[in-house]
Amino acid sequence: MLLRHTPNEPSEREVLSINPAKTCQPIGAMYASLGIHGCLPQSHGSQGCCAYHRSMLTRHYKEPVMAGTSSFTEGASVFGGQANLVQAINNIFSLYDPEIIAVHTTCLSETIGDDIPAFVHQAEQKGFIPEGKKVIHANTPSFAGSHVTGYANMVKAMVQYLAEPSEEKGEYVNIVSGFIEPADMAEVKRIAGQMGVESILLPDTSGVLNTPQTGTHEMFPAGGVTIEELKKTGGAKKSLALGVTAAAPAADALQAKYSVPSMVLDLPIGIKATDRFVSALAETAGIDVPDIVTYERGQLVDVITDMEQYFYGKRVGLVGDPDQLVALTEFLVTLGMVPAYVVTGTPGKKFEKRIAELTEGLPTKVKAGGDLFLLHQWIKEEPVDLIIGNTYAKYIARDEDIPLIRHGFPIVDRIGHILFPTVGYKGGMRLVEKILDAILDRKDRDSSEESFELVM
Repeated sequence: MLLRHTPNEPSEREVLSINPAKTCQPIGAMYASLGIHGCLPQSHGSQGCCAYHRSMLTRHYKEPVMAGTSSFTEGASVFGGQANLVQAINNIFSLYDPEIIAVHTTCLSETIGDDIPAFVHQAEQKGFIPEGKKVIHANTPSFAGSHVTGYANMVKAMVQYLAEPSEEKGEYVNIVSGFIEPADMAEVKRIAGQMGVESILLPDTSGVLNTPQTGTHEMFPAGGVTIEELKKTGGAKKSLALGVTAAAPAADALQAKYSVPSMVLDLPIGIKATDRFVSALAETAGIDVPDIVTYERGQLVDVITDMEQYFYGKRVGLVGDPDQLVALTEFLVTLGMVPAYVVTGTPGKKFEKRIAELTEGLPTKVKAGGDLFLLHQWIKEEPVDLIIGNTYAKYIARDEDIPLIRHGFPIVDRIGHILFPTVGYKGGMRLVEKILDAILDRKDRDSSEESFELVM
């Protein structure tokens, strides 16, 4: 038993985290940076930090993740990383010629108080930033927040640095993406395209971290939101932020600086959240929802109707990122399931309040700033029928003999998540299939010969 040391009864822990349900801010910032076309992320800290962040992203996306590092040594750790960053900017533009460098900080550079804008200004004065090229930055110390807040900080930095004012508002919509897979971002664009809505998706990792095998390595793949598109975000008709934690800060910044109206939505996971996203697109564009979108919605409704009897009353343990868990919780309630335990490693009382609202009348425990150790203790107290979470949840699933559906970040022991969406109506159908497979596979496994039927 891998986690046999986990005690049954939870105890209050104020400062100790055991088996965290999150990772650090720079990972999220690096992922967001890769959603800009022609961008090379720059980790301002030690080589080890950058190596870890690249490794985690590479293992999850099964794609080579390119990034630079300021390569702190003892000297930089004491006297500051100014010389390291200035030299790094010069080297990166000279050797790799990206369109933009996105600098994110680490624990070390944040602790010593490095002034990144001042360093970038010095590099500019020395002529190290070629004409037309850009350098942006976000503060992302690992000792605060999580990979989700790091992602949010970098997306906010994109619009703060690059968005430009416009005298007249355009007919296009900004869609600020939450921390989701490249396939999900592609699906969001597909839905907008089906509806005939002109949109700018930021960031956009589709075509960057889910590229085909061509036999040649592309330092900067074809995908990603362009700098020109990011400049235009200040003149959009409206911003739709997909996720309170990961996407809302960028939309709020555009509203505050350029008076672009913003609407914060849940990630469009499940039928209700997707309905709200589609309705917001239609209302903003002043159009009716086209038949093809209504058709896909009907397919999801049909699948739920056909299989609802297998879902009803099943207890689920959820662990992952706050924006994803909010949408997943609502979807599970729609299916007639019971989200018994909902744990995120990202702090936030608003998250706990929202989950409580979605599960009103259900026996649900929720914890923001929690960890997998707590989830395991809750499951030991009262088991669940299903766990939905990232790869690290597999240890609990194995020890307690509970089916696991891998969802969220990171997933390092399976493939497919970067290619098949779970957002939108199509993604909802895939989620229903995965949930049903897990439940019926377990029923097949546990049935006696006398009750083993062709159709369960």
